[in-house]
Amino acid sequence: MELSLQRPGNWLYVRHVGADSITVVDRELRQSFLLCRDQAVENWPVRDVAALLPEHWDAVLALQPEVVLLGTGAQQRFPQPTTLATLLQRGIGCEVMHNAACARTYTVLSDEGRRVVAAFILPG
Repeated sequence: MELSLQRPGNWLYVRHVGADSITVVDRELRQSFLLCRDQAVENWPVRDVAALLPEHWDAVLALQPEVVLLGTGAQQRFPQPTTLATLLQRGIGCEVMHNAACARTYTVLSDEGRRVVAAFILPG
């Protein structure tokens, strides 16, 4: 049997999701970060969804997403509605899910060529 490496596309992708880390292509990240097709923004300062503030979206908005996926760790946890309103008022959709689901959804949307930003919260 011949094995060959198949990548999901010519863009940044999540290879593995663990409890305390996420591997993007071949780099293991242990602190919260943002991911879009052509770049990863490391050290996003959010360590817990309860600490997410409207100003934390500034780095996300700089990436000009049409949709944001918020990965909230090992379990799905929703931020305060006023925090999500920052995105919704700008016409940007936001889906909240646990990190593994966020990675899978990011892969599907990226493969479709969508302007998606995944914001992964890690305890780091």
